[in-house]
Amino acid sequence: MKIKRSKGEKVFDIFNFIFMTIVGLLMLYTFWNQICISLSKPELAIKGGLFLIPKGFSLSAYKAVLKFKEIWIGYRNTLFITVVGTTLAVFTTSLFAYPLSRRYLPGKKFFNIFIVVTMLFSGGIIPTYLVVRGMGLLDSLWSLILPTMIGGFNVIIMRNFFSNIPDSLEESAKIDGASDFTIFMRIILPLSKPVLATITLWVAVRIWNEYFHGLVYLNDRNKYTLQLVLRDIVTTSDPQDIMDADDLTAIPETLKAASIMVVTIPILIVYPFIQKYFVKGVMVGSVKG
Repeated sequence: MKIKRSKGEKVFDIFNFIFMTIVGLLMLYTFWNQICISLSKPELAIKGGLFLIPKGFSLSAYKAVLKFKEIWIGYRNTLFITVVGTTLAVFTTSLFAYPLSRRYLPGKKFFNIFIVVTMLFSGGIIPTYLVVRGMGLLDSLWSLILPTMIGGFNVIIMRNFFSNIPDSLEESAKIDGASDFTIFMRIILPLSKPVLATITLWVAVRIWNEYFHGLVYLNDRNKYTLQLVLRDIVTTSDPQDIMDADDLTAIPETLKAASIMVVTIPILIVYPFIQKYFVKGVMVGSVKG
């Protein structure tokens, strides 16, 4: 049965569509502008103005950026924390969320309140720094993985998704002699691909874009992530000052734009592969609870 929409709802939809379209175009243009600058000839890019298409075509900025040794150090470190951090975060979050989705868990209400409290209040920068230092994680890539491994919001989304899985599956497996861990690994996780993919994407993007914690905890440049390397390039008045290549022909504007693209594009490539799970994972995990 089709629900008739009121005049006010139709007007709201129209304004909502227009507003979201404008916001989307502004965000898209910002990204597209950087692509065009990075692909423009340096002598034309320095003139500035609107860039709807590249002015001329040159890959000199990308060649210069890819010659920069610290970009590859940043890639190595960022790939490590993204792959290891995401794997650990998704696994530990699912281990935490699954018992909370079962009705028979003693103290379930207490743990749920405990999770919500962690979402509303945090320890603050200084206490967190002292904890990281006390654990001997300063100047270590693990300082970017362990302190933020489990997030309360992700636990709630995953708990709600698990709670939609019928208890009868678990009961049948127990009758066949399966342990709780076997049920979790061989029944629950295979049925939870949408929410696992969704949480994986959220965590991977967050870790890939990790900047603030790296700025606080890391001093050794060999431990720098891509975002810290990008910070050095973008905030330096002349990026060519920090690049060793003698044959640079690109200007700072094209070098900065190319650096942003080199840092951003890899994580964008991941999204299409798990997009089909994304909406289902968010909706099923958010509605119930």
